[in-house]
Amino acid sequence: MGKPVNLNRYRKEKARAVKKARADRNAVAFGRTKAEKEVVKLQQKKQKRDLENHELDE
Repeated sequence: MGKPVNLNRYRKEKARAVKKARADRNAVAFGRTKAEKEVVKLQQKKQKRDLENHELDE
C-alpha cells in the first residue's frame, strides 16, 4: 500500500502557484522599479520647470 497523501498540502501549493503566476503577470504589466519611478518623476519636474521659465511676463 502506498504512502498517505496530504491533499490539503497539494491544494495549498496549487493555490500559491496560481497567485505567484498572477503576481508575475501583474509585475510585468504594471510594475516599475523604484529607480524608474524616480527618473520619470524628475523628468516631469524638469519639464514643468522649463515650461514655467518660458512664460512671458506681463
